Amino acid sequence: MEIKELGDYAIIKQIGQGTLGTCFLAEHKFMKRQFVIKLLPEELSQDRAFIQRFEEGIGALSHLNHPNIVETYNISFDQGKYFLVTDCIIDDYQETTNLSQYVTGKRRPLTTDEAYPILHQIADALDFVHRKKNLAHNSLKPNNILIGKGKEGVKVYLSDFGLSRIVGSGLVLSRTFKSVSESLGIDFKNTAQDGKKVSALASSFLQNYQFLAPEQRRSQFTSGPQADVWAFGVLTYWLLTGEYPEGNFSSLEPGWHRLVLSCLETAPDKRAKGLKSALEATQASTASAEKFQVEIPQMAQAAVGVLKPVIHTPRIDRPTVDLDPAASLVVDTTVTKYTPEPKDLDSIKPLETKMVVVEGGEFVRGSKDGNRDEMPQHRITLPSFAIDVHPVTNEQFVRFLEAMGGEKDINHNDIIRMKDSRIKRSTGKLAIESGYLKHPVVGVTWYGALSYAKWVGKRLPTEAEWEIAASACDESNLYPSGEDIEKTQANFFSSDTTAVMSYQPNPIGLHDMAGNVYEWVNDWYGYNYYEQSMQEPVNPMGPIQGVYRVLRGGCWKSLKEDLRCSRRHRNNPGTVNGTYGFRCAADVQ
Repeated sequence: MEIKELGDYAIIKQIGQGTLGTCFLAEHKFMKRQFVIKLLPEELSQDRAFIQRFEEGIGALSHLNHPNIVETYNISFDQGKYFLVTDCIIDDYQETTNLSQYVTGKRRPLTTDEAYPILHQIADALDFVHRKKNLAHNSLKPNNILIGKGKEGVKVYLSDFGLSRIVGSGLVLSRTFKSVSESLGIDFKNTAQDGKKVSALASSFLQNYQFLAPEQRRSQFTSGPQADVWAFGVLTYWLLTGEYPEGNFSSLEPGWHRLVLSCLETAPDKRAKGLKSALEATQASTASAEKFQVEIPQMAQAAVGVLKPVIHTPRIDRPTVDLDPAASLVVDTTVTKYTPEPKDLDSIKPLETKMVVVEGGEFVRGSKDGNRDEMPQHRITLPSFAIDVHPVTNEQFVRFLEAMGGEKDINHNDIIRMKDSRIKRSTGKLAIESGYLKHPVVGVTWYGALSYAKWVGKRLPTEAEWEIAASACDESNLYPSGEDIEKTQANFFSSDTTAVMSYQPNPIGLHDMAGNVYEWVNDWYGYNYYEQSMQEPVNPMGPIQGVYRVLRGGCWKSLKEDLRCSRRHRNNPGTVNGTYGFRCAADVQ
């Protein structure tokens, strides 16, 4: 039965399923703040001994106040169910991401320079609980390390602190096996199982097992802080090599090799004491002269005081797919195997779009008499930003698809659905329908819009940035064109898209902010979010999580009402149709 609320929390959506049960994103009914709820499985909720250990253990965990530990607020009981309430951790793209997903997305092991700040934060958190709280995590692994927002680099948070010790009696591995098998749809009463699913189950189970210290494997998890030191050594090796330390390994630099060995001593009392200091000593001993060279910044070419968009070096992550996994099993000696010439995908460069810089300041967003989700109208403060003068075109997007080598992103989310677009693939080649080169690309998912923005070194605009840019920073402009709009000023209530920049721009030089295509923005949609935005008006970026992403601007099908600057739309981020497009934004300096 679908759960809609638990105690004072309204359930928004399920976001995961782990060892201790199902995780939900929820909003407190009165504080209007989002949290993560871990709902304990029924067999644990009915175990009196477990509940007693759980309540006693959570009392200690709720006092863990460290910047790299997910904050635990309380344990609650409602409708015969126990649940744990914790902070909701999201990354820079407002997604819930763990370290395993982060590393998988890179498709390679981390360099020591990339791994060090991650490991340093983990070591600092572990040292804090080991020395000051006399506690241990006891289940340190990539899936329990969450990626959050960091001003500089990656910020990580340890989750599920100490819960494996509370569960006890070997239930961690059995619960892991059970939860993963359920998520994969494996029924062990049925002897005919999908081999790929069983393989994925075994892989997940073995990953959990790899991070357990010898004493945990032998003694039913009755272990202390030194088990975390063992797991830290395994984690270090895994981040730097993509493998687990087994047998006689020597693939690390000498300093890092010694660090891992000091963590993987069989006897717990011989393992490294003080992970943070050991890590810092390792980094210092292996640092070479070139790592400390000071990069002299280039002199600014523009006049002092002129704001410029910050465009980052394009980098693209492509999914790895075996297009014909059965081909290796078929051998025909009478036919010479055809091997296509490799294509240099990295040589494909994006077509740039001009940008308009909007100087930061105080603005008004929302509406006094629009839809309920546009109210209340309120003041916000935004830093300076830049935004494309027109939506991304088919001509621009087709280059991105060529660079990607397919229609999936690194997480195998759809980027575009060809049948809803003007881009077609025939005999492996991409082509744009005649006459649509300069038209805005359509049929794009939110994931596709985000991936393109990252490829060109930009980002998607926030909902607040989009609205302020559409209104030309003037709250009196009901439409991008002013107090009213006519069909000579925008493409709406028509039969198709038009080429970008076919109509006059708004007062700050932006084209097609009304009509032509709905535009994906970065924010999650929240029906009552403007009430929160009014209380937290500095650079609002939407709810921290949600079900739908926001679309803005109306489209070629829209009625006049949909073209208002404050009008909000939303849909699932994986949804596409012939009216969805986007434009990019960037920070400025």
